Amino acid sequence: MLRRLYAIAAEGTDPYENLALEAYLLERVQPGECILYLWQNQRTVVIGRNQHASNECRIQALEADGGHLVRRLSGGGAVYHDLGNLNFTFLTVRRDYDVARQTETILQAVRALGIPAEKNGRNDLTAAGGKFSGHAYYQTGEQCYHHGTLMVSVDLSPLAAYLQVSPLKLEAKGVKSVRARVVNLTQFRPELTVAQLRQALVEAFGRVYGLPVHPLRTDQLDAQALARGRARFADPAWVYGDSRPLAVSREARFTWGLLRLDYSQAEGSITQAALWSDGLEADFLSQVPGALQGCPRQPAAVRARLMALKGAERTLVEDILTLLMEEA
Repeated sequence: MLRRLYAIAAEGTDPYENLALEAYLLERVQPGECILYLWQNQRTVVIGRNQHASNECRIQALEADGGHLVRRLSGGGAVYHDLGNLNFTFLTVRRDYDVARQTETILQAVRALGIPAEKNGRNDLTAAGGKFSGHAYYQTGEQCYHHGTLMVSVDLSPLAAYLQVSPLKLEAKGVKSVRARVVNLTQFRPELTVAQLRQALVEAFGRVYGLPVHPLRTDQLDAQALARGRARFADPAWVYGDSRPLAVSREARFTWGLLRLDYSQAEGSITQAALWSDGLEADFLSQVPGALQGCPRQPAAVRARLMALKGAERTLVEDILTLLMEEA
């Protein structure tokens, strides 16, 4: 049962520092606590845990303009951040984790500003049919978080310049571009500022949970631990990943997300495998390449290995198997 609420806002706009602070709070949140973390990144493309960096982002264009590419812990798709966007994260332990209640906090905050917000699908919030907020989720041990974007007055022109979206994904959404699908909250309330939305979120947080919200200051945190966290998220090996080509590449769109599976094989067994996906099941998907290595490319063998993984779901396993067993 929740007994104490905290709110904290990042002081800067460095995306590596902000992701480090998010991870720091996740590691330290205690039973009975829920933390609302509010943060902003300047000119940043954030990709999901298992996404292929250069497939999702025009990295040279972004970096030439002084922007940053970062990879988060959670699954989901690539998003663009600037200072017209406000990010939120709810952090708590598993027994207190309530996505519906957390989402209701966002909805109440936006509605209190006179904007007709509603939940749409698994992880989007919309107003008048336009998406202004996308959500993703992460769990490790007993700690959990639910985070997402809130588009207040984002400059939409860089979306096409920096983001590369698979035609399979656009087709599934029924739109021709990412820009055609999203909307800023200032379209409904032109005078709205990020500061006003930040205050509305803190007020809604206390109202939905029926508890006072206590401030948590960044000067109360361990600076050395945060510096180590920043180094982790800024490490090129983490950001860009290993995208060396393998012999076979397969890609398909499933109900849970886009999946690209590459592999090499010899004598009927998989010798190397790589997986990229915008699926929300980040931990499970990240385990798949290792599980496939050395596995006979036979349905029963693959199914057994994948079902033994932590977080395995039958639907995901069968979809991966279908793609893997496709013949050229």
